[in-house]
Amino acid sequence: MPGSMSRIVDFTAAGLEEGFHLAVDRPTAEAKGLPNAAYTSEAYFAFERDRLFAKTWSVVGIAGDIPAPGDVKPVSLMGIPLVMLRDRSGAVRVFHNVCSHRGLELVSAPCHVSAALRCPYHSWTYDLSGKLIATPGIGGVGKNSCPKFDKSLHGLKSVPTAVWLGMVFVNLSGDAPDFESHMAPLNKRWAEYDLSDLRHGGADSTWSLDLKCNWKLGVENHCDAYHLPWIHPSLSNISSPNVRYEIKGEGPYAGVGSRAYLPNGTGGDRNFPVFPGLDAAGIDRAEYVSLFPNATAGVHGDHVWTVWFDPLAADRTHERMDIYYVGEAACGEAYAEARRANRAFWLQVFDEDRGVVEGMQRGRASPAFQGGVFAEARDQPAHSFHVWVARALAAAAAGS
Repeated sequence: MPGSMSRIVDFTAAGLEEGFHLAVDRPTAEAKGLPNAAYTSEAYFAFERDRLFAKTWSVVGIAGDIPAPGDVKPVSLMGIPLVMLRDRSGAVRVFHNVCSHRGLELVSAPCHVSAALRCPYHSWTYDLSGKLIATPGIGGVGKNSCPKFDKSLHGLKSVPTAVWLGMVFVNLSGDAPDFESHMAPLNKRWAEYDLSDLRHGGADSTWSLDLKCNWKLGVENHCDAYHLPWIHPSLSNISSPNVRYEIKGEGPYAGVGSRAYLPNGTGGDRNFPVFPGLDAAGIDRAEYVSLFPNATAGVHGDHVWTVWFDPLAADRTHERMDIYYVGEAACGEAYAEARRANRAFWLQVFDEDRGVVEGMQRGRASPAFQGGVFAEARDQPAHSFHVWVARALAAAAAGS
């Protein structure tokens, strides 16, 4: 990856002690959590971006925000400017959002273009595949070419891109395993759900929250069922504690599940269509999995939601949720009130977490807290996330 990957920051400069990962990567009952600096230090935030996010598949946007060929939206990954677009074939692409000429940010707001992106500075123009197609005046007044300049070498810098459950993933460094391999363990776990049947519920099936906390606290909270009776009593009405179970995946994910999720408990008599082929146990089951580093998905017999944690700073995170239903009919007017009720239910649940994650962020300012501990019977998924972070950072710092 040009630029940021060349800036190797050691643990000390990032505010961490050498060998910090050894205390994290222990059996759950003996382990410590990630230290405070991992949640509060801007130097660590930059280190984490370059040595963690860039080295794997990270979410940077939602494909539904660019529904048609020619739709363009600027996005970023922890401060690195990117642009996602839908090309003429309908494929989602992501490029570094910078003109190859003088480095101007190419796109500053969502837009639709007919065939090309034009830099407002000198009108260098790129087609939707990133190819540089026009350099007006480069050779002098009225001369749009130059013998010494090869346009084919100066197109937009592409980023490996994939879409899963509507989320746009990128591998900024370009050296992660292919996306199919990355997702294989979770796709295998959820093989009974035909995710290709899913359709976005529309304007009544999305929302965003701005959180005053580090992105990791959002992910950890989604791995945690321990807090549900005290923070989310409404969830206990549709999924009691004695039917919940922890999920520790073979791949980069962890979470919680329920064997008796009662869908109509989320608001009204919904009766949404369910995934075809599910038996009664499958219809009643729900699983909530955090896909590391910054995505979460909740799968139910009749709908799926996704959450994308967009890290803005060490202590600020943008949270985006989208809800998908099985088949076109569930997205029609007949289910409009049911979709609104479902959205309201989940928005209430997620908003209930705001005070918790923001309170944990404030708590990280205390020198009396240095990572905390894990309850062996309740915190296995959260510990799995800490271990994944620690191992990934240690491997990156070692140059592997």
